[in-house]
Amino acid sequence: MSVTDGFDPDGVKCVVWDLDGTLWDEIAVESATDDLPTPRPSALAAIDALAARGVLSSIASRSAPSVLDRLDAVPQVRARFLAPQVSWQDKSESLRRIAKDLGIAVDALVLVDDSPYERAEVEALLPGVRTLAPEDVPALLAAFEGREVTAESRERVRRYRTEETRRAEGERFEGSREEFLRWCDMRLTVGAATADEIPRALELAARTHRLNSSGLTPDRLRDLASSDGHELYTARMTDRFGEYGIIGAALVDRTQRAGAPATWSVPLLALSCRVAGRGAAAAFLFRLMERAREAGAEEFRVTLRPTDANLEMRILLRQAGLRRTDATVTTTSTTPATGTATAADSAVLGRTLQGELPGAPVWLHVSDREDTEA
Repeated sequence: MSVTDGFDPDGVKCVVWDLDGTLWDEIAVESATDDLPTPRPSALAAIDALAARGVLSSIASRSAPSVLDRLDAVPQVRARFLAPQVSWQDKSESLRRIAKDLGIAVDALVLVDDSPYERAEVEALLPGVRTLAPEDVPALLAAFEGREVTAESRERVRRYRTEETRRAEGERFEGSREEFLRWCDMRLTVGAATADEIPRALELAARTHRLNSSGLTPDRLRDLASSDGHELYTARMTDRFGEYGIIGAALVDRTQRAGAPATWSVPLLALSCRVAGRGAAAAFLFRLMERAREAGAEEFRVTLRPTDANLEMRILLRQAGLRRTDATVTTTSTTPATGTATAADSAVLGRTLQGELPGAPVWLHVSDREDTEA
């Protein structure tokens, strides 16, 4: 049986590497000089192969923090890792900190470590994290073979590095959080998905869990998006630091029931966790509601499949005034823990589009993409 049996590559956002015995052969703190051990070429090649598929790499090493300072002096190696943790703390705590710094779920991490003890400690305290020995890395890479790689995926590592710059600037900024967000000059544009944006929308459906309303499988999303009466929307965001790329996708169903009020139904609303806490999810949702009203719709509905991961999305929908209706739908969705597709009844939340609609956060400029390109 392979170590990756039941493994969902779409659920992996970051591989975390141990150092001694994993990234390199020797023990760094026992070195007679300040030179670090030479990294294993196979490990660096694996890290680069993962980066080409949009998978980040980080470090969790139980060692002296000075080792990280020494690693900073080797930029060609250090640049491969985001949010590294080198200290004497437990590996499970290091993984929690990495997930927090990157803004992703802990369950989106994979640990590669030569120590059975360290792997067992993580498995016991973070049961959603897959752990592998170094000799299992070829099987990990093989699990990604044949999967589509979008332009957004290839840019993911660079954009997370830009995010580290944003975070550092935020820590240095002398002012409130809202003042910093205003200073960032964030701009969100919303429009119908073009053909070259569809792969990224499918990727968001598969890879996002925190800000995902229903977890529709990519195959189901593709089928619905190409059917009559449906349209796929995407959201892009930029700020003074650069482009975030496509950070949101929403499928809109405009098919109408005879005698029912004109309605925009959203079987899937999904956003990247990279924009969590910046108001982008709310701004995208609110702009869709405005567009629905401009198109003559009287009601706005969103399909919601509650999970342990999407509490943030549920709070957003409630804040937008959507409440549970009597309707239910059966959705085919992906279970994050196993990557398997399952069918389940989902709730339908709705609200009227009459009266005042909520507005985007004051620090975020929102426009339609057609207006931006004109």
